[in-house]
Amino acid sequence: MFLEDEFAIGRIRARRISVSVLVAFTIFAACITAVLGLASAARAAETPQASAELAALVRPTDVRSGSLLFPSKEPGFYVEAPRLKSDVAIDVSGPIARVKVTQRFQNPSQGWVEGTYVFPLPDNSAVDTLKMQIGERFIEGQIKPRQEAREIYEQAKAEGKKTALLEQQRPNIFTNQVANIGPGETIVVQIEYQQTIHQSGGEFSLRFPMVVAPRYNPAPIVQTVEFNNGAGFATPRDPVENRDKIEAPVLDPRENARINPVSLTVDLKAGFPLGDVKSSFHAVDISNGDQARTISLKADSVPADKDFELTWKAAPGKMPSAGLFREVIDGKTYLLAFVTPPTAPDTAAPPAKREVVFVIDNSGSMSGPSIEQARQSLALAISKLNADDRFNVIRFDDTMTDYFKGLVTATPANREKAIAYVRGLTADGGTEMLPALQAALRNQGPVATGALRQVVFLTDGAIGNEQQLFQEITANRGDARVFTVGIGSAPNTYFMTKAAEVGRGTFTAIGSTDQVASRMGELFAKLQNPAMTDIAATFEGIAAEDITPNPMPDLYSGEPVVLTARLPDDKPAGKLQIFGKTGEQPWRVEMNIANAANGNGISKLWARRKIDDFEARAYERQDPAALDKDIETVALAHHLVSRVTSLVAVDVTPSRPVDQPLGSTKLPLNLPEGWDFDKVLGENPAPRDDAERHGSATPTGSAGPEQAEAETQKLIASPEIANMMAAAPTAKAATMIAQKSTTVNLPQTATRADEQIIRGLTMLLLALMAASGLAVWRRRLKGIIAVGAKRNGL
Repeated sequence: MFLEDEFAIGRIRARRISVSVLVAFTIFAACITAVLGLASAARAAETPQASAELAALVRPTDVRSGSLLFPSKEPGFYVEAPRLKSDVAIDVSGPIARVKVTQRFQNPSQGWVEGTYVFPLPDNSAVDTLKMQIGERFIEGQIKPRQEAREIYEQAKAEGKKTALLEQQRPNIFTNQVANIGPGETIVVQIEYQQTIHQSGGEFSLRFPMVVAPRYNPAPIVQTVEFNNGAGFATPRDPVENRDKIEAPVLDPRENARINPVSLTVDLKAGFPLGDVKSSFHAVDISNGDQARTISLKADSVPADKDFELTWKAAPGKMPSAGLFREVIDGKTYLLAFVTPPTAPDTAAPPAKREVVFVIDNSGSMSGPSIEQARQSLALAISKLNADDRFNVIRFDDTMTDYFKGLVTATPANREKAIAYVRGLTADGGTEMLPALQAALRNQGPVATGALRQVVFLTDGAIGNEQQLFQEITANRGDARVFTVGIGSAPNTYFMTKAAEVGRGTFTAIGSTDQVASRMGELFAKLQNPAMTDIAATFEGIAAEDITPNPMPDLYSGEPVVLTARLPDDKPAGKLQIFGKTGEQPWRVEMNIANAANGNGISKLWARRKIDDFEARAYERQDPAALDKDIETVALAHHLVSRVTSLVAVDVTPSRPVDQPLGSTKLPLNLPEGWDFDKVLGENPAPRDDAERHGSATPTGSAGPEQAEAETQKLIASPEIANMMAAAPTAKAATMIAQKSTTVNLPQTATRADEQIIRGLTMLLLALMAASGLAVWRRRLKGIIAVGAKRNGL
């Protein structure tokens, strides 16, 4: 009887537990229903806006074959990327080039879009003009402080007005944003800049960069620990300034046609009788003439995937040794002068014994032709060492190897070992340049008495932490000189040039294997001869307000002194004197200012170099805000884009209806010619062992044909592509497969996160509560049975 009573009590308790669990379930379900209801209501309130946004988006089945699509925030919908075509017109007049770049942004979609284009310009360019063409009208851009220009642009964009914003992210990387491009519309933006012509070894040259190579951007590091106010937390410092601004989507050339076509012409007026005129990397047509030539691409246009380089020489016996030009602006005279110092006499002291540290980049961006150029260049340099020189070889990717672990004598055996090692290097991995540079500058021991320490750096410079490396060279160079050799089709010339400048060395560019012997020959001449030092300039009979660069850099054989100056009146008289030393031999050159020829844009060049002087000496300034103000003052006065100023153009008439949304996207870029997509942008490169990093193994990071075919079949089998292929023509499906599999750094498709998270939590909590309630009920029932059995003697 007692057992039956206990069972009855147990059933009552179980029912109470069940009721409790059911009540909890009901309350929880009501809460979830309310949350879902609020979310649905919020989405319902946003329905008109969401519908409007969808009008600017497309499904894969809606686009034409060959369109480039970016995933949008709406599942299943994409943004059709704006298209770009650029026309470049370069006018060379003596030592100055004026360049006009016309960018045509076309919107192929049915919605309103904003396009952002990341593009390169020469690192010494003085960018002073931005024009936006709308129909027959041209709208002139205005120079403003950077933040003010950004605010003007954002306000105009929000108001539906066509607007363009040109910003400098690095001295050689710029972004152009163009907002409110209508469906099917083309907006034309013109950019103009001034630059000086480069001269070395009797050859003149100009370089027009066409693509920003993907940069290796090291992750932020913890540099210091702050204990202010007792916080005690580490303060991270990002070594890559504006990392999001210098990155852009990059297309895999194996699957996508080259994009962003460029047409280019050069009107060359050298100012002296011309000899050879050559294009280093592009096929061109060249008209004949004595002191003038017209150079144009053989093809109507070329893809923006490698730098354009033009070189020319004077006719035999006509090489100019000096030049002086002037421009009068607002009652002041701006001068541009160049002088090639005399060659050192044969009686000069023999060069000192050398200690050469060679640093070679064998990261993924150096794969293909670049690593071959670097290997050939370095092997040639090692073979040219003298027996009493000392040397070492350091290679780096995301790891580093100090081959000899210090300097060794350049005996035939050591040279042969080093050349064999270099020839076996393969390219893969990241570009952790700082540890290799630190090893070259800090870990090679003291400089021997009477020796000259030289660091020769062979790389494409594809990194984003330039300032971190400049600081390392400045702080730890000591008596060493740093020479940079730029490798490949699109080197980071800003890094290479600046690193050589702060390292008191020189920069050499090698863009093809055909240039290895000649360009390295020029470098050997500079390495083996003393630098021209103690260079300075003064004026006799007049006081110059500013001479740039300040201080004057050291020079090497065949390099000219190039300076700009601002004089206080419009009719200056007197002489410009430039002097220095070659070894221990002094030299001096005088030029009469009254004989200066008229030139255009010299004031812009002076201002650009004045800003460069401010930036170069930033480490001496205690007040960063005051430094920025000085730069801003010069840039605004001369209408120049800089780190702290931007050009902005706004159409006064709104064009986008208020009820139409605006989609935004970065324009995709080509991979530089010769680069290996998998080595640079592959998601999961295969790890390499130590033997392979040292050049004695076959690289395993690249995908073979079988792997590529397997990936393609896997992609085709995916539900998204399968459904699309069923509904779209084969060509469209193939286009989308290529776009899905080969574009990188694109915005990821969003999902209904609020619903899915709530649903997931609901199912999880319901399962937990059900399991918990059932477990409690079983334990209580088991206890009741046990007690009853014990009391009844069971």
